[in-house]
Amino acid sequence: MPYAARTNAALLLVGFTSFVMMGAGQSIYGPALPAFQRNLSLTEGTAGLLVSAHWIGCALGVAAMYLRGAFIGPAHCLGLMAAGAAVVMAGPGYAGTIIGALTFGAGYGIATVVFNPRILRAFGARGPAMLSLINAAFAGGAIAAPLIFVALGSRPALSFGGVAIIAALIFVASLFLPRDAHVPQRVTGRFNPRFGLMSFAALGIGIEAALIGLGPTALIATGVAEDPAGQLLSGFFVMFLASRIALIFVAHRVGPFTPYLIAIVGTAVMALGAATLNAPIFFVAMGACAGLFFPGFYVAAARVMGDDPRVTPTIIAAGLVGG
Repeated sequence: MPYAARTNAALLLVGFTSFVMMGAGQSIYGPALPAFQRNLSLTEGTAGLLVSAHWIGCALGVAAMYLRGAFIGPAHCLGLMAAGAAVVMAGPGYAGTIIGALTFGAGYGIATVVFNPRILRAFGARGPAMLSLINAAFAGGAIAAPLIFVALGSRPALSFGGVAIIAALIFVASLFLPRDAHVPQRVTGRFNPRFGLMSFAALGIGIEAALIGLGPTALIATGVAEDPAGQLLSGFFVMFLASRIALIFVAHRVGPFTPYLIAIVGTAVMALGAATLNAPIFFVAMGACAGLFFPGFYVAAARVMGDDPRVTPTIIAAGLVGG
């Protein structure tokens, strides 16, 4: 196998497994919030700040990539995610748990900027399909994690401990990536910020973050028990995964913004159904729409805004405003 092909394959493998772990880590927050609320004697609103801490950490990670992206690679984001999950696992009180969520979120934010543009660029015409593949891997981790959380007795420490171990193993594997996969993008190219387009990123990721982080709590408020609410979140991610797998086969055949438009209309219809007809069924169905938000706007925005290293952090930062 040629060197470039080996480098791309290794990068794809590390990116794929990293996104599995990222999906697992993010999806645990939803079903874990009632447990955090009990264990740390928090109000419902205060417990929900853990979700905000994750997204604030993401924003800090993306800001670091904007400012110092030429010196940051896969190992850095994986190390931060392993450390953050380990702190949450240790359960050092509310303030310590917030710090753990921030640290995990920072690694998560860096990972989105490290892997998405490199894989999109490395695979050329197949880039959008490979981008859909690693983002489908995210959904795979997000499906499994709530089910594992319930199977482990709804104990956040065990679940985040598993995430920490997986992240640490991928971190070790990332150290053996070929040099070209470690060297960040150093070229200076066209940078054409489009703030109107980025507002769609904020809207889409804001909706996705609310559904993932607060969906189980909303279901519980309608009368669903905690364990079934966690299982319904896994069902949400099954639909999320299905839409991203479908996108692998059609992403190169449709306009890059078309999936986003389908997702926003579909979410509106499903949300209305959840509010007025059947919350569990329509919540799960919304997963198919949520799975299209990020790939839909990222590919479209990247093509318009240019190939400068600041492009991806800017796009993702816009999404994190919503998150």
